[in-house]
Amino acid sequence: MTTKKITTISLAMINIIAVANLRGIPFSAKMGISVISYYGLATILFFIPTALVTSELATAWPNKGGIYVWVKKAFGEFPGFITIWLQWIYNVVWYPTILTFVAANIATLLSPGLEKNNIYTWIVITSLFWLATIVNYLGLRISSMVSTAGALIGTLLPMGIMILLGGYWLYSHPLNISISYQGIAPDLNNLNHLSFFCFIIFGLVGIEMSAVHADEVEEPKRSYPKAILFSSLAIITSLTLTTLAVIFTFNVTELSVTTGIIQTFQKILREYQLLSLLPYITIMIIVGSISSVVTWIIGPTKGLLVAGFDGSLPRWFAKTNRNDVPQNILLLQAIIFTILSFCYIFIPNVDGVYEVLSILTTQLALIVYILLFFSAIRLRKIGNISNSHFRVPGKDWILNTICAIGIFTCSLVIVIGFIPPPDLEFSLTSYALLMLIALVCCIYPAFALYKAK
Repeated sequence: MTTKKITTISLAMINIIAVANLRGIPFSAKMGISVISYYGLATILFFIPTALVTSELATAWPNKGGIYVWVKKAFGEFPGFITIWLQWIYNVVWYPTILTFVAANIATLLSPGLEKNNIYTWIVITSLFWLATIVNYLGLRISSMVSTAGALIGTLLPMGIMILLGGYWLYSHPLNISISYQGIAPDLNNLNHLSFFCFIIFGLVGIEMSAVHADEVEEPKRSYPKAILFSSLAIITSLTLTTLAVIFTFNVTELSVTTGIIQTFQKILREYQLLSLLPYITIMIIVGSISSVVTWIIGPTKGLLVAGFDGSLPRWFAKTNRNDVPQNILLLQAIIFTILSFCYIFIPNVDGVYEVLSILTTQLALIVYILLFFSAIRLRKIGNISNSHFRVPGKDWILNTICAIGIFTCSLVIVIGFIPPPDLEFSLTSYALLMLIALVCCIYPAFALYKAK
């Protein structure tokens, strides 16, 4: 019998470090006080449906492979393979963005302005990714410990400090923005806000990733939903309050998308003569972001590994090392990442690459979620989920409605992703064409590999 390695708290921390990240705060802060309503919309229309559906499926089928297993049971081998491929490849596209955030914050410690240097960025992100890959070669127990430590020290603690400092700033300074119903209400006619809404949704992606570990948790029916509930509350509360702290203390039009958090900390700490604390806070943020990468690297590769065992991929993908880690997939992932990261050498605008890759990641991820919601509807109909598993409360039509809301939201945000962000110098046509080509390049290899299995 497999030895259980993950506690409820560890699973919750994996969720928190995978989803709650300071990287997306500058994007959401640019929306101003209306971010409150946009976070509310994202929570109701996307995050809650995802958390509920994931809890039902993960406890009904707590198998290695997570979402791959669910889609395969619902629709067959090929849709299941496409799903796990998309989950894997969108993470490969995402890794350069989170590590660019890390590199930019390391630059603030070494030499301000270095974050705009493309060669520096490329060296740092490739070195850190290979280091994170090596950590995952050591097995799940080590990566789980890194995730838990990173969630506490590098994510929740800096967020808590920012929230406390922001609260004291509000107490000791007049508001730098006006608060009104008109200001809080979402401006759906503002294309800039719609573009930034993509980043808010992307900031909430990932709650399903821990399902690949569901078979390694004691009593999945009780432990998994409890971990989802705890981590969901922590994620939404911390992201919203941290974003508001930035909005209330900094002129968001001057925020950098890569170093905006450090800019805000710097302003507040200077005001209260605590600037000597900035390097320590920066190091904590760096540790948290690297831990996030360590967490994500192993999750989707385990799903792809199951696809390899099932024969949906050439057998080369199914090879593991003595720590039961998919060594070949990890190696391939690191090689693809290294090739992809050359974008930072050939494209001079670091922030531009960062934003385009973030939006591409969001679009790929939301295709996965559309398949997830359709699978939940199908499996509830044919799966005979018993009372021994967690079920979304109510009759089947309630689950169907929740899934329909999730499908509509994901589809809408995918379309919004073809609108260029306001600070990128692209025409609508050229930007949409660029994103379409990028999507095809990411999806097509799955068809080729499946055919060659």
